[in-house]
Amino acid sequence: MIKALPRALIALICLVLQLTVFYFIYKFITDKFEFLDIIYSFICLYIILKIIKDSRSYSYTLPWIMIFMMIPIEGSIIYLTIKFNIKLNRFINHIKKEEKFSKQYLVQDESIRKEYIKNSSIRYISDFSKYPVTTNNDVEYFSLGDYSLDTILEELKKAKKFIFIEYFIIHEGKMWNSMLEVLEEKVKEGVEVRVMYDDLGSLTTLTGNYFKKLRKKGIKCIAFNRLLPFAGVVMNNRDHRKILVIDGKVAFSGGINIADEYINIGSKYGHWKDNCMKITGDAVWNYTVMFLTLWNASKKEDEDYTKYKYTYKSKKEFKGFVAPYGENPLDEETHGEDIYLNIINNANDYVYIFTPYLIIDTDVLDSLILASKRGVDVRIVIPYIPDKKMVYVVSESYIEPLVKAGVKIYKYEPGFIHAKVFVSDDIRATVGTLNMDYRSLYLHFECGCYFEKAPVIKDIKKDALETMEKSLLVNENMKKPNKLKSFWQSVLRLFAPLM
Repeated sequence: MIKALPRALIALICLVLQLTVFYFIYKFITDKFEFLDIIYSFICLYIILKIIKDSRSYSYTLPWIMIFMMIPIEGSIIYLTIKFNIKLNRFINHIKKEEKFSKQYLVQDESIRKEYIKNSSIRYISDFSKYPVTTNNDVEYFSLGDYSLDTILEELKKAKKFIFIEYFIIHEGKMWNSMLEVLEEKVKEGVEVRVMYDDLGSLTTLTGNYFKKLRKKGIKCIAFNRLLPFAGVVMNNRDHRKILVIDGKVAFSGGINIADEYINIGSKYGHWKDNCMKITGDAVWNYTVMFLTLWNASKKEDEDYTKYKYTYKSKKEFKGFVAPYGENPLDEETHGEDIYLNIINNANDYVYIFTPYLIIDTDVLDSLILASKRGVDVRIVIPYIPDKKMVYVVSESYIEPLVKAGVKIYKYEPGFIHAKVFVSDDIRATVGTLNMDYRSLYLHFECGCYFEKAPVIKDIKKDALETMEKSLLVNENMKKPNKLKSFWQSVLRLFAPLM
């Protein structure tokens, strides 16, 4: 942690310097030419109106409007600096280019399309997220990260051609070291191994040049979106995905990172409740393309993705629809949130939710309340022991209106729940990396997997019910905070989208 401070501090200082330079340029020009103040006022008004016009979520844009009202000059400089950085940043442009390139590999099988053509939820994923829906898969769900490690190691040892690893956090310890030992052996056998971790996510868990250590072992490695001076606000867009692909045959994903606390070794927050899933079948290709897209945006290496595709023989038995999907903060569509909303809005009997953070916009809040009011059994499990206290205070601010509307809120009493799960009506579910907060839904690169009519849904529901049995149901007396806390929650909630 202490070793990471200099890198973070340098990047922060450079960002402040960048904003300061823009501010003094503005002051110099307006002091020399007073009429520019009037023009600048119109520019500020135009920016506010444009934000309102282009907004898909007023909850997300309201903080910006408040900033413009309180500090119009400084606020507009910050806003324009952000837009300037995003538009001109080379890394962002590389990602956009590679995203466009990779779409040619995401082709929907028309015979499967005919099976779901009248299903709005599945059509949304296929038509707008552009990730193919598949039916030829086997899925194994691990209700705890602890249960997945042996299977992961077993599958890694089977690798013959390639291993792709993409995680937000990698931390040296039992989990990573046991995997790394296998990876080193596989490199010696001629297997291509690529590892990509998020530089900011692993800031306190790995040294700044850890990627060089892996390269010396023969492992291709990238620290995604490195924390660099003058990189600007693009540092806000992190790779929060969790993907492991082996030979194009098997993929692992879910909520766990590669760190010991995710398998309940050394957790500071009580029992760490998380999940993982193993997918074998055609759906693995979606994860392969996700990985190759961000890898090649960081380091262009592949002109043809298909060399990493494994073609499965079709099975006659229908095992439900499986659709891994990616969330891209540079896209106009908020796929992750829209998939969550579709599940809530289509629920007739129940919808059960796991989330470590409950910081939602008005669209999600209203959907949860309306679902409960129309008779749907809505249950949400959040942590009992928080990992981020300030974020937890904001999460608690949503408890009162939800409980008042009949939504059941549970706190996972043994410790911290990190899983991100929706399951509804024994028909549909999604498991992935998307928290119910603004960072996951608007700012990070994320991934999830949507299931419909798949056998694994019963395992996900079983996990949900068993978890609730271990959790504390929030009652009427617990839901209302005192006045001071309520005021503090209101302040934090207003600026939550910027956190």
